[in-house]
Amino acid sequence: MNIADLRQEYMRAGLAEADAHADPLLQFEHWFKDALAADLLLANVMTLATVSPEGAPDARVVLLKGVEGGGFVFYTNYQSRKGKQLAATPQACLVFFWAPLERQVRIEGRVEQVLENESDAYFASRPAGARLSACASAQSEVVSGRSFLESEVKKIKTLHGENPPRPAHWGGYRVVPGRIEFWQGRENRLHDRLLYTRVGDAWRIERLAP
Repeated sequence: MNIADLRQEYMRAGLAEADAHADPLLQFEHWFKDALAADLLLANVMTLATVSPEGAPDARVVLLKGVEGGGFVFYTNYQSRKGKQLAATPQACLVFFWAPLERQVRIEGRVEQVLENESDAYFASRPAGARLSACASAQSEVVSGRSFLESEVKKIKTLHGENPPRPAHWGGYRVVPGRIEFWQGRENRLHDRLLYTRVGDAWRIERLAP
């Protein structure tokens, strides 16, 4: 197989400035609803890119859990690798790619922790197994094996039953965007790219060359 020969023509739609919402968060909401309506598997999957203490890029896939408070919210262990990186450099980039719709969204901005009551509410909404795992797992740390993890979950369950409290080291982050780019695949690779840049309390919209 020659990977260089793998090609796809993008023909589904276009993105014109006249059709784009003046507020990128509302434009995202429109595209996200399209992704849900298309019944895409895990439409809320996004790549989260952070910066290591050495200045190197790092990335992983996480799940969007809300667009609120002017930003994009996800939840994790604050003591995980990404949590430590965000504590040192509270800046991140998010990328959504909805291949069947031939669309991509890139979000760049500062990162802040959500309020504790927000983290409490989301933690309480999770399935019992996910809550137990969040309490038991020292995320990103080396462990001896899966049996150790299962043993830790049993300890938490013995101590708290099916309803453990949210651990202080687990909660939400909000990426507050300064730049958001909407990418729509187009024929002959002449893609539509609209970049929103925050200017004070408003947003400037510019077209980027593909």
